[in-house]
Amino acid sequence: MGIPSADWLVRPIGPVDEAEVSAVLAERFGVTGTVHDLGSQQDRNYRVCTETGDYVLKIANPASDPAALRAQCAAVERLADASGLRLPRAHAGVDGEVVQRLSAGGVDLVCRLLDYVPGEPIMDSRYLAPPVVARLGELAGRVVAGLADFAGVEQERPQLWDLRNALTVVETLAPHLPDQERAARVLRASRAAHTLLEPFVDRLPVQVIHGDVTDNNVVCEPAADGRRMPVGVIDFGDLGLGWTVAELAVTCASVLHHHGAGPASVLPAVHAFHAVRPLANEEVDALWPLVVLRTSVMVVSGQYDTLLDPGNGYASVALDREWAMFEAAVSVPAEVMTAQLRHALGRPSAQLLPVAEHTLLPGLPDDVASLDLSVSSEELHTGRWLAPDAETVLARATLTAGRTAVRTRHGEFRLTRTTVDDSVPAATCALGVEFHLTGPAEIRAPWAGTVTRHGDTGVTLHTGGLDLLLDGVDAEVQPGPVVSGRRLGTVAAHEGVRVLGIQLFRSCATGGRPPRFAPPELAAGWLEVCPDPTRLFLAPDAPDASSSPYDAPLSARDAQQAVTEAELLERREHSFATVQQHYFETPPQIERGWRHHLVDTRGRGYLDMLNNVTILGHGHPGLGEAVHRQWRRLNTNSRFHYASVVELSERITGLLPAELDTVFLVNSGSEAVDLALRLAWAATGRQDVVAVEEAYHGWTYASDAVSTSIADNPNALASRPPWVHTVAAPNSYRGRHRGPQSRRYAPEAAARIRELADQGRPLAAFVCEPYYGNAGGMALPDGYLRQVYEATRDVGGLCVADEVQVGYGRLGSHFWGFEQQGVVPDIVTVAKAMGNGHPLGAVITRRDIADAYRTQGYFFSSAGGSPVSSVVGLTVLDALRDEDLQTNAREIGAHLKGRLLELAERHALIGAVHGSGLYLGVEFVRDRESLEPATEETAAICDRLRELGVIVQPTSDRQCVLKIKPPLCLTRRSADVFADALDDVLTHGW
Repeated sequence: MGIPSADWLVRPIGPVDEAEVSAVLAERFGVTGTVHDLGSQQDRNYRVCTETGDYVLKIANPASDPAALRAQCAAVERLADASGLRLPRAHAGVDGEVVQRLSAGGVDLVCRLLDYVPGEPIMDSRYLAPPVVARLGELAGRVVAGLADFAGVEQERPQLWDLRNALTVVETLAPHLPDQERAARVLRASRAAHTLLEPFVDRLPVQVIHGDVTDNNVVCEPAADGRRMPVGVIDFGDLGLGWTVAELAVTCASVLHHHGAGPASVLPAVHAFHAVRPLANEEVDALWPLVVLRTSVMVVSGQYDTLLDPGNGYASVALDREWAMFEAAVSVPAEVMTAQLRHALGRPSAQLLPVAEHTLLPGLPDDVASLDLSVSSEELHTGRWLAPDAETVLARATLTAGRTAVRTRHGEFRLTRTTVDDSVPAATCALGVEFHLTGPAEIRAPWAGTVTRHGDTGVTLHTGGLDLLLDGVDAEVQPGPVVSGRRLGTVAAHEGVRVLGIQLFRSCATGGRPPRFAPPELAAGWLEVCPDPTRLFLAPDAPDASSSPYDAPLSARDAQQAVTEAELLERREHSFATVQQHYFETPPQIERGWRHHLVDTRGRGYLDMLNNVTILGHGHPGLGEAVHRQWRRLNTNSRFHYASVVELSERITGLLPAELDTVFLVNSGSEAVDLALRLAWAATGRQDVVAVEEAYHGWTYASDAVSTSIADNPNALASRPPWVHTVAAPNSYRGRHRGPQSRRYAPEAAARIRELADQGRPLAAFVCEPYYGNAGGMALPDGYLRQVYEATRDVGGLCVADEVQVGYGRLGSHFWGFEQQGVVPDIVTVAKAMGNGHPLGAVITRRDIADAYRTQGYFFSSAGGSPVSSVVGLTVLDALRDEDLQTNAREIGAHLKGRLLELAERHALIGAVHGSGLYLGVEFVRDRESLEPATEETAAICDRLRELGVIVQPTSDRQCVLKIKPPLCLTRRSADVFADALDDVLTHGW
């Protein structure tokens, strides 16, 4: 096979004997040390370790110009003075020159001795989080800003990596490569990208650029969350004149091979670069074609290097990585990515459509209904949107109701396209519309053009750079030119209904047809390339598409949904107290739920592993119907006499030991704990309470006073009133007593209770979660409550079991948490699960304790025990029983815990897996011996899991435990999805 020749094609040099390297170091630089080959694609790099520091000896390719090498050193000095980056500054030889000559294997070479820049590259394929990608873009921006007026390059020589030469490089090398199928793909993509680039080449700013600010040429240090953050730039071997925006294109390309990356993954880098060095409009338009060209050059040059030097392991290993970059770069048309980039930078382009001279469907009635298939749709309830034919079913139902035609909406994020249990976001944004009709309808060309056919019922009308794609046509017209108004055919009938798909498409250089739906992260780009065809249904003299008779005005609810997530979040910050925090720094806007899944406004489905409030799951149809019926019938307060409040009270006491026979109904867990303490005070005539450390019980005065979690209140321990006393958290994993020694917690707590009594402060109550929730779903040591309850009662106190989180069958093995400890409390508090998200809680106690409250007056809760609340409580209990959710919690929880324990065997970050049933916690530690909490890593892992479609959050005082308390309807499939996603994150990074 012949090898092409050009002055920018460089033959890699072979390895240089390490003895020769050592001799050069001593002779030329006066340095002695150990030498290690670092590998390189065309040069040779050696790390030199000495007693005074580490260096890199770079032996340049014979084709390298010494003047260019001096310019690289000067550029580094320029940046070192201004950028604050870690950089490889050059050291002069014994003769004062930074560039030294040597001879190796009979070949004259030159070399330089540079500082070894500490840190690690990120060129492996691990996942790059948005902050890391942003830092890459920032570094690229700082480099070009620092070199903006640098004039140290003496002459411009054609270079392999100068993207101004990209097409020439690809066309020269592609015919000679062994994999001609790949070579042909790269060649086509390069030519298409160059076509898009041509209008801008004379307007793109040119300066000296690094040319290779990539994942392989930055050094990183670990951040607190374990992510490797770039802090320095190395390898200035590609320094030279080039388009300024090419620096960013090179950086973006390097992101694309990383785990889970796609075209949208580069957006943080673009934003960060733009913040440092603003991009002109033509640079934005040139950016993605340059990314395609960069990846194309990498593919062909990598294969070329292995062809010339088959033993070059550095180049060979890179081949798969380079192909992955190319595949990602061309996975979306460059025009779409350009539109997406412009939108991301707030510069959407305005492109007008040709004026429709004739109506596409002239026979449409005046009252065509629009189907609402959005996340806020009222028609798509009780999970019907998950059916594969949901759109057709709803359309037919609407037609059956008397309509003759209905249509879908362009640009709508369709709930019917949402997927669940899927780590890849579904394509939910509609890029066209569909008409559903009961009778025949003719189709006419809205403007002149050329017709082609696709499939049996597909017609495309080409007009300039715009295509009108029609699917579902009984075509009459033959392929070829047509005049405006020409009849193209009629809407084809299928199973009694006629459906016509309509889509506009601005033709792309890469050809092909657009998808019918776009993924949310690229929706803005695709919508610009596939504009709204609504005007085609209007009469030619209609003033504006917004006056379409087929679209009703936005309701207040629809208008709210039209607001972007960012705008709504900003409004929240202005009107909602900021101490009422939200999950995630940039939270998705959740507007829908079904069973153990949530859906945001863009149709992204999430697995909800967090929501212990909605024990039945979201959108429960039986609960919704029961509430609807009761709201229509009556809602008032519990001072009125009605059946449901009685029935609920009886049902609750029937689930508890016989002595717990009296119920108070309230609105929340906080109120329940507050009332429980007031009952204890009234019944005992005392106020002192003992609480367990690291616990949360509520936000009212009394419940907050006994809350000791510093995660919820950093001042919790210091701000307790004098009547609250604490005992150590019985944490058998990381507490004072661990493992078998955890049995010591109970006698110590009992001794403290007796000590207080001896000091004249006998308890009114001991309050504790019977299964430790705030610490991460952790069982109390065996016998703990038995011993502590005995000590409490010995001094005349009452025992309060806070079942707000753990009650109602979540443990699987037991309905109540206290049952696991083999005790019976005096007072039980419950909420959360009791109302499945409706504000409902209860305090259950003995009659004598309840009656003691009369010494403090009457008790009344306006909404506690209202007819609606009571019906909610009854319906939840019915569903728990009828759907056997406690058994599901036991079986699915055991399966999930087994999966998590298996992950713990493979991932050192998992220190322990706590819990029972669907009350679990995964505790992350940096070291299994010291148990140093991996707090920052846990937060970052939660962010990455959200990207993979799983909602979970940290818990515990150290915020290093994944809180795993999903709805009890969780399926085995969804449990595996969560475990697989967690495995993915721990394997590939966060």
